[in-house]
Amino acid sequence: MAGTKSVVARMDAVVNDFVRRCRYFYEPMTVGRARIFAMQHRLNTRQRNSVLKLKVATNCPVWDLRIGIIRACSEEVIADHVHGGGRPHWAILEDLGVRIGLKRSELQAAQPLPSTQLCWTAWEGLMANRHWLEGIVGNTCAERTNVPGYGTGIFRKRGWFGLERERWGRLFKLTEDELEFFELHEEADIEHSNQGWRAVEKYAKQLHMEDAVVTACERNLHVWEHYLNGIAEAGDRLRKR
Repeated sequence: MAGTKSVVARMDAVVNDFVRRCRYFYEPMTVGRARIFAMQHRLNTRQRNSVLKLKVATNCPVWDLRIGIIRACSEEVIADHVHGGGRPHWAILEDLGVRIGLKRSELQAAQPLPSTQLCWTAWEGLMANRHWLEGIVGNTCAERTNVPGYGTGIFRKRGWFGLERERWGRLFKLTEDELEFFELHEEADIEHSNQGWRAVEKYAKQLHMEDAVVTACERNLHVWEHYLNGIAEAGDRLRKR
């Protein structure tokens, strides 16, 4: 056990370490990296929210939590009436991909990178085949990076997608409205990740799982780091063609 720190404080420290070490956040955003992100994250949003997170919901015995997971997944893949004007998040990202120069047919025909496929396999083990509380951590730990307070500078002030909103806006000369994908996630991900953090705060001690959920957070964020590094490397290859 880690001294007297609460389990939530320990998970916050893990998220902060991830934010500070992940090179994707600090290396320059390029046209190639942005386009690969649009293609891969559109796929990843659909896979995680139509398959992986729903397996966590199936395992979860707490009714209100189960419904909350399903509701969050629905916003991502079916329709978000609260933040997205009735459109699913993957479709909003597809529109953003078109704005940065991709053809819609390219986005719709995109295939997962080997690194993305490997991450899906890793998340399958970390989310579907673990205790439901560890799965909830897997559902929400990356969304936590959109909550201000981690890292330094703009990241600390506005969260990951606040940073991306600034980087993509500057790179592609996009307006705030055209960057709505990032803005809606700044709001939605605070809500979604709070659900996960509250569940850990409520149940981890009761279930004697404080160390297990912190480990789950660490492992899931290492997978996210691999996912983002794969996007960066593919984006750099795209730029060199």
